[in-house]
Amino acid sequence: MIAIIDYGMGNLHSVSKAVERLGYEAVLTSDPDEIMAADGAILPGVGAFGDAMDNLRETGLQSAVLRYAESGKPLLGICLGMQLLFSESEEHGRHEGLGLLPGKVVRFRGPYKVPHMGWNKLSFRQSSPLFEGLAEGHVYFVHSYHAIPEATADLLATTDYYQAVTAIVGRGNVFGMQFHPEKSGELGMLLLGQFLKLCGAAPKSSVKAGNAP
Repeated sequence: MIAIIDYGMGNLHSVSKAVERLGYEAVLTSDPDEIMAADGAILPGVGAFGDAMDNLRETGLQSAVLRYAESGKPLLGICLGMQLLFSESEEHGRHEGLGLLPGKVVRFRGPYKVPHMGWNKLSFRQSSPLFEGLAEGHVYFVHSYHAIPEATADLLATTDYYQAVTAIVGRGNVFGMQFHPEKSGELGMLLLGQFLKLCGAAPKSSVKAGNAP
């Protein structure tokens, strides 16, 4: 069973449906015990970093997520959920994150359009079980802030938006994807499926997703 962590900010249903399409059981939950019992957990997110951290603290889910990460079972942050894995963000002031990955989240700065929105190609920076058997391709991004990991070993994939932009991170059992895999056609679903394989159960069905550009 895969727990989709509900802390009041997230694309919960689209992520849940994507997990189910890949043949896994998904549950939307804010119950720490149910989260701890899951084979894998996903922390989605849409909105502001500070508001998200406030919600996690007020609901008691911050400690639940940290305990889950310490358990060694796979945890995936998506979009804002990936940014929350880091130490801090400068979005609307300085806010502390979950601190599972050292680094900070900063706003795009430059004479170009913000938010970064649309299909961009991934570049795999190092080997990862997420990439086994996969080729680089396009996925769908929507974000105004981007993460800068302190450790290059945590940077698994980047994309190019006038600079190298963090797209996928990972350290041990903790992973993050800045893009929306559930909205990223075939490659997005394959990457999500690779994470789900790490959770210990084989997919019960295959999926055919739309093609990226």
